[in-house]
Amino acid sequence: MASMSLSFYSSIILSPISKHKCFKFPNPRTQVSIFRVTRSAISYPPSKSTSPSSPSVVKKKHWKQGEFPGTSEKPSTRRTPIKNIKKRLDKKDIAKAWVNTVTEALSERVDKKQWLQALEIFDMLREQSWYQPKEGTYMKLIVLLGKSGQPHRAHQLFMTMIEDGLEPTPELYTALLAAYCRSNLIDEAFSILDEMKSLPFCQPDIFTYSTLIKSCVDAFKFDLVGSLYEEMAGRSITPNTVTQNIVLNGYGKAGKFDEMEKVLSGMLESTACKPDVWTMNTIISVFGNMGQIDMMEKWYEKFRNFGIEPETRTFNVLIGAYGKKRMYDKMSSVMEYMRKLQFPWTTSTYNNVIEAFADVGDAKHLEYTFDQMRTEGMKADTKTFCCLINGYANAGLFHKVISSVRLAAKLEIPENITFYNAVLSACAKAEDLMEMERVFNRMKDNQCQPDDTTYSIMIEAYRKEGMNDKIYYLEQEKQTMLTDDKIVSEPEDEILA
Repeated sequence: MASMSLSFYSSIILSPISKHKCFKFPNPRTQVSIFRVTRSAISYPPSKSTSPSSPSVVKKKHWKQGEFPGTSEKPSTRRTPIKNIKKRLDKKDIAKAWVNTVTEALSERVDKKQWLQALEIFDMLREQSWYQPKEGTYMKLIVLLGKSGQPHRAHQLFMTMIEDGLEPTPELYTALLAAYCRSNLIDEAFSILDEMKSLPFCQPDIFTYSTLIKSCVDAFKFDLVGSLYEEMAGRSITPNTVTQNIVLNGYGKAGKFDEMEKVLSGMLESTACKPDVWTMNTIISVFGNMGQIDMMEKWYEKFRNFGIEPETRTFNVLIGAYGKKRMYDKMSSVMEYMRKLQFPWTTSTYNNVIEAFADVGDAKHLEYTFDQMRTEGMKADTKTFCCLINGYANAGLFHKVISSVRLAAKLEIPENITFYNAVLSACAKAEDLMEMERVFNRMKDNQCQPDDTTYSIMIEAYRKEGMNDKIYYLEQEKQTMLTDDKIVSEPEDEILA
């Protein structure tokens, strides 16, 4: 097995490719001031029918006859003690501190992509009389739900926002549309687009169309892309470089290289959407992911001739492509070239190298790379641990799979669907079906919805053991999950009809 050393100072000959320089409540409650006047210093004259037994009180007039009917007298009650005011102020400070703490907790859950806990905290905030809904909070939660594969909950939150008195905006609608796109619910996304077009102040913009176009190209529905381009032209919306890069990537993944070159030629002739380094990264990624190293290097040279300089992500793409093809010398050369040009190695750089060794079960170099990553203070992410788990599983070192899962928990690494699938796959390879089932149950307890890959891993593991009853129950559960998800997406009046 070919291997490499990742010493930062090793002398490795550069490859030819390295020769170049490279987001109000409608009736808010009225707040009552804690400061009140206990008694007025001005009082009316005593009544003439005062009882004779009443003690005579001499009152001193402050104004002349007819000027003002007031006299002064010593108040019969004392003013509110200062300590009571202090107590009220302390309560107010405590309330403010509570608000700040809960708000920070909400922000923390969003950052950690813990959508269920974030919604629970947000519901608690909404129950408070002092809380005022904010567009930014709803935006963050909708985006989080979209990234977490919860588009229907994102739509429910969107409707809650409207009930709370906030007006929808094009940005909020686009975030909701993106949530559907991320779950490949293109029909629902188009429904959001139609709803936007019917609202004068929520018209779709280039970002809306680019988001929907990306969803279409990812699903290889290029006929819909054409209709969206025509609609954009009718609205005088010009595609920008980001939009064109999305289409380029889609054509490349579909193997439509002629169409890809046509789009690229159009970009070169255009003055509005010239190709940029993202265009370069998109093209070389297409060929790199397909393992066509020669075409990747050819296009790299072409973009350099266009005057486009590479960036860190460009080199990461090259490293990833070389690693998948086990071309460790070139992979190492690019890394050394990055050092020479003072381009920092990033988490993605290390992930690509770790993944290369993980694919072939090279635990030794996998560990060495991970140790260097931590030595440099580089923060590992979910992909890092997915690669570690896959690598150790491929090497048959299942005890190290367990230690990696424990380390991920210690470092509070987000556990998403990819992470759980990696652990499930490792359990399947170890033929530990009981542990696989425990991981599967934990996954569902943590509100991480299984996907097709999840069920495929488990069904294949059961099939190897001839456990047809387990396969039957899994298939039934998958069908039930899809049915429940469909019900959630339907309006309540349709469900009750």
